[in-house]
Amino acid sequence: MSVMNLTNEDKQLLEDLCKQHEVSFEKVIKLLETVKEHEFKDRRSGIYDALREILKSKFGESQEKC
Repeated sequence: MSVMNLTNEDKQLLEDLCKQHEVSFEKVIKLLETVKEHEFKDRRSGIYDALREILKSKFGESQEKC
């Protein structure tokens, strides 16, 4: 799994927040990566569908949360 370009401190903070709010760290990373992929496109068409699919998916939920 890629953790984007997060510093160790940022990664730890994100992991702690995920744990605190009972959110899958892997799913949050996938959402962030998807937004980043669409960031510099002229048209960001499809981003909402992509984000919706990630949110609906079981991505990162089969493993223990954060």
